[in-house]
Amino acid sequence: MSRILIIDDEKAIRNILRLHLVNNGFEVAEAATGEDGLKLAEEFHPHLIILDLGLPDKIGIDVLRALRRWTMVPVIVLTVNDAESAKVALLDAGADDYLTKPFGTPELLARVRVSLRHHQDSEATPIFKSGDLEVNINTREIKRGDRVIKLTSTEYELLRALVRHRGKVVPQTHLLVGVWGRTAVDQTHYLRIYVAQLRKKIEPDSSHPMHILTEPGIGYRIV
Repeated sequence: MSRILIIDDEKAIRNILRLHLVNNGFEVAEAATGEDGLKLAEEFHPHLIILDLGLPDKIGIDVLRALRRWTMVPVIVLTVNDAESAKVALLDAGADDYLTKPFGTPELLARVRVSLRHHQDSEATPIFKSGDLEVNINTREIKRGDRVIKLTSTEYELLRALVRHRGKVVPQTHLLVGVWGRTAVDQTHYLRIYVAQLRKKIEPDSSHPMHILTEPGIGYRIV
């Protein structure tokens, strides 16, 4: 059963969304503030988040950016602003889709189903575990068993980028731009050097990696 988190300060809207989502087989949690929504995202591990931009404590787009620091689960934004520039800003900040209020419930449910299909039911969690390796993106703590692993800031950013897309191949260009910026898009030797350094620190045997795998000619994935 897919889990959906609703972050919206209007109780009436949360009640309507909960009713229709539950009736369509989803498990639902809800939060009325941005801060509570961010905490619940870590605890509830939703497969999708419905986020209203008009929150009482935080700007909705800031909540979206905070989520994108550690999870890539789909986020559908609810907004009253239908200006093209506002929609572009939402997509650039990491929204997967948006609906302008007022909206029809059938359309929302259809967009939810499409987003879940595209993301293959990945769930939001700041903690990645594989064997004795544990990575907590929010606390920036990396462990192998009981031993804390120290990473440089660049090594950490590279590892975070892989963990955010856990299980999926991340193209070389995506990693280069995300970690070093657009001017480094052709500097593939950066990746080879830093992936090798990461493997020495997190792999039991860096010559036979089990966590960070190479997809020749494409990129890397963490499993």
